[in-house]
Amino acid sequence: MNKVLLIIQREYFTRVRKKSFIIMIFVVPALILVMTLVIALVAMNSNQLTEQQIVKVLDESGVFAGKFHDVKNIKFESSTQSLTAAKEDCKKNENLSALQIPAEYNKKDAVNIYAKKKPEFALTIEIEKQMNDIAISNGMLKNHIDTAVVHSIKSDISLNSIEITDAGDKKSNIVANIGVGIACAIFIYISLLIYGSQVMRGVIEEKTSRIIEVIISSVKPFQLMLGKIIGVGLVGLTQFFAWIILSVIATKIAGAALSAPKGTMLNIISVLSTIPFGHIMGLFIFYFLTGYLLYSALFAAVGSAVDSETETQQFMFPVTMPLLFTYILSVSILFQAPNSALAVWLSIIPLTAPVAMMIRIPFGVPGWQLALSMSLMILGFLFTTYVAARIYRVGILMYGKKTSFKELSKWFFYKE
Repeated sequence: MNKVLLIIQREYFTRVRKKSFIIMIFVVPALILVMTLVIALVAMNSNQLTEQQIVKVLDESGVFAGKFHDVKNIKFESSTQSLTAAKEDCKKNENLSALQIPAEYNKKDAVNIYAKKKPEFALTIEIEKQMNDIAISNGMLKNHIDTAVVHSIKSDISLNSIEITDAGDKKSNIVANIGVGIACAIFIYISLLIYGSQVMRGVIEEKTSRIIEVIISSVKPFQLMLGKIIGVGLVGLTQFFAWIILSVIATKIAGAALSAPKGTMLNIISVLSTIPFGHIMGLFIFYFLTGYLLYSALFAAVGSAVDSETETQQFMFPVTMPLLFTYILSVSILFQAPNSALAVWLSIIPLTAPVAMMIRIPFGVPGWQLALSMSLMILGFLFTTYVAARIYRVGILMYGKKTSFKELSKWFFYKE
C-alpha cells in the first residue's frame, strides 16, 4: 500500500507543479470572465451589429402591399417595379432585398425573396410571421369576422413548470435544466478523454524510455497502474475544484462590472435557484471519478500494448466509441427526452452512464435508477481495472511486437 501511495504522490505532484497546470488553473476562469463580459456587451449592443435591411415588396396579389410594419433593423417599402428591375437594384445594394408575392401566394414555394447575399434567418422569420398574420386577417375580413374583436381577445399564454415532490410543489425551469445537463455532459466527456489520455501517454513514455524496467523491479505492475490512475485523477479533481471556485468569483465580478438592472438580476437568481447545484455537483464528481477510473484503466492497457502514440489508433476507437456515441446522442436527442427508454439504458450501462446520466440528473432521476447506475459504475471500473491490469502486466515489458486484439486476449489469460 505504501508503494501505491508513493506512486500516487509522484504522479500528483509532478503534474500540479508544472507551470502549464498552474497557468491553466487561472486561464480557464479568466476566459469564462472575458466570455461572460463579451456576451453581455454584445447583447446590450445587438442593435448596432446588424445594418438596416430594406425589403421591397412586389405584391402581385394585392393582399400585402402597405400592410407590413417596420421592425428593428428591417424596413418595408411597397414597390411597383418589375422583378428584373428590383433584382438589378439588389445587386447594387447588399442591404436591399426584393420580396416577390405572386397572386397565388398560398401555393407551396410560391413566395420568393431575392438578395445579393443570402438573407439572414431573422429577416426570413420576420417576413413569414408578418405575412401569415396579414393573410389570416385578410381571411377573417373576407368571412366577415371582426378582426378588432379577435385581436382584443387574443392572449399570450406561457407555462410554468412545477415539479410535484414529497416536500411540496417546486418550480423548475426547463431551459436552465437543459443548459446545465448539456454543459455537464460536455464537460465530463472532455475530461474523461483528457485525463485518460494523460494516463496512456504517461505509460507510453515510461515504457519507451525503459524506465519501467527499473520501476517494475520494486513495484508490481498492478500497483504501478493503480497509482498512476489515482494520481492523475486527483490532479483532475484539484483542477475542477479550483475552476469552480475561481469561476464563481469571476461570474460575480462580471455581474458587478455590468451593473445589470435589478429586475434582470432577480430573474437570473430566480432561474438559478430552481437548479439543485449541490446535488448535481456531488453526482458529477462521482460519475467523473468512476468514469475516469473505468476509462483510464482501459487507456493504461492500450498504452502498455504499444510502443508509440501512433500505434494507439486501432485500440482507441473501440475504447472511446461508447463515450462518443453517447455524447452525440446526449447533445442532440437525449436532452429532449431524458426519461425515454434509450436515455435510461444509456445512463445505467457503465461505459455510457457518465455522459448520459449528466443529461438526466437536472430533470430528476428515480432513486432506484440512480442507485443501480452508481452500483454498476463501481462494479464496472473494478472489472475494467482487473482486465486492464492483466493486460498491463504483460504489455508493459513487451517491446517491438505488433499488437492485435487477439494478442491482448492471450495476455489476459497468461498465468502469473
